[in-house]
Amino acid sequence: MRGHLLLQGGAEFQGEMRRSDLKALELSGGADAAVVIVPAAAAPDNNHGRAGRDGERWFRALGAAHVSVPGLIDRPSANDAATAAQLRDSKLIYLLGGFPGHLARTLAGTAAWTAIETALDRGAVLAGSSAGAMVLCDHFYDPVERRVVDGLGLLPGACVLPHHDTFGRHWVDCLRRSLPRHTLIGIDESTGAIGDLERRKWSVYGGGAVTLYRPDGQETFPEGISFML
Repeated sequence: MRGHLLLQGGAEFQGEMRRSDLKALELSGGADAAVVIVPAAAAPDNNHGRAGRDGERWFRALGAAHVSVPGLIDRPSANDAATAAQLRDSKLIYLLGGFPGHLARTLAGTAAWTAIETALDRGAVLAGSSAGAMVLCDHFYDPVERRVVDGLGLLPGACVLPHHDTFGRHWVDCLRRSLPRHTLIGIDESTGAIGDLERRKWSVYGGGAVTLYRPDGQETFPEGISFML
């Protein structure tokens, strides 16, 4: 695929997340890029409306002129033809945080996910914060089910640990046993990592760091430092 991924550790739409979001907006084409915020992960606790509005206000404050929040909250809405067309034509797609299990079940095998993959292959930016980042790997830890489950597969051999500086780091031992050959990507809150999918090169933005737990060792990368994945 030709596009970029933005993985964020949580605490979206505030403070130092501005750095990675501005870079994602730049990569997507700037102020005139079509930005679509997917609120599905926030639906289980009925927080999708507020979170979607927060995201829309945030990106408009960053200068984006075309921001929309479709009602994509479950599998029926993920198979809506109009929503799929909107995603396919977008330049920056943002998956909200919330419940990763619900988000993965909502998107997997749907028209919306096919449209997201098409947009990404056309050069779009796909961003996810916390749960939105977790589901993009081939596996993730579902804290509700307390087990490792299948993700959407964009990052094979990897597993994202969001909120790494608060509680995410406590998942490392469990996930190292469950996924011994995977690279665990610990991302601090208020921090994002943007990766070029063709070159496999990633750069860190924000107030924290990204810690990679590879099978053969551990490395930490602060803002301004790049790594290969």
